[in-house]
Amino acid sequence: MPGKNSKYITSRSQAGRKRPRLTSPVRRKKPGFFLRLLRHVPRWVWWIGGLAIISVYIAFFYYLFVSPYGFRWRALYGEVNYPEGFDIHGIDVSHYQGDIDWEVLRNQGTIDDCPIRFVMIKATEGATKVDENFEDNFFQAREYGFTRGAYHFYSTRSSAASQAQFFIRNVKLENGDLPPVLDVEHKPNGQTKEEFKQNILEWLQIVEKHYGVKPILYTYYKFKMENLNDSVFDQYPYWIAHYYVDSVEYQGQWKFWQHTDAGSLPGIKGPVDFNIYNGSYYDLRQLTIGSQETIGVDAYRDDEQYEGL
Repeated sequence: MPGKNSKYITSRSQAGRKRPRLTSPVRRKKPGFFLRLLRHVPRWVWWIGGLAIISVYIAFFYYLFVSPYGFRWRALYGEVNYPEGFDIHGIDVSHYQGDIDWEVLRNQGTIDDCPIRFVMIKATEGATKVDENFEDNFFQAREYGFTRGAYHFYSTRSSAASQAQFFIRNVKLENGDLPPVLDVEHKPNGQTKEEFKQNILEWLQIVEKHYGVKPILYTYYKFKMENLNDSVFDQYPYWIAHYYVDSVEYQGQWKFWQHTDAGSLPGIKGPVDFNIYNGSYYDLRQLTIGSQETIGVDAYRDDEQYEGL
């Protein structure tokens, strides 16, 4: 029987009713397995993953731009700085420089207002690879009057003896050429330092016996100090790679200094390595094969082309 509170009861009963839930007409897609899996990954795993990515990025940056063992870091800003007190300049080239216009290089190429006196040319790598531009570069360098040299890039994947024999088979040095060069930049992980030094010495001795001259040893300053710091290597002319410093920190004797890999020259597309020789042009010619026969007038037969530069 309705009473005076019937209106209140009716309103309350209406207010107490559950409102119907609104649903979207579009069916929600169930998350994929990978997303569902990620939702259950612990927070500490995310932290480790993030730190790993940052570490890889830092290592990559260090390898390209800082490490002396990387693929030769580039100068990012400004012009190339030229070491003071040196007049004998040269370059080293490989297929990375593409097809070189040797005539333009000879007629217009100068480094710090000095003529280019020598060109080191990549010949071989490991026991199977000949640089694709070696034959042309090696021939043209001599044709255009440069003192030329040939270098071998040492590989950690084959024996020193096989690499030495491969270089000998592919490189025919002549009187007036610089001694053969061994470019060493990496040590095999599975070798001790003593084993590594013996292998490098083996290459040098085999090549020296064949050509009759002591090969030139090229490597980075820190790499030499860490892996080849032995008096047995002092008998070989040292070509040091040490970039963007005012002077060489190495305290021993050295013949060549590769001071930048960001040089620019007419006739060469892209960057090229700049080097200096630690001595006079006469000294450089004395270092060449057969210098006792060619050091006379013939040793300076290419001087005329530089007159007036």
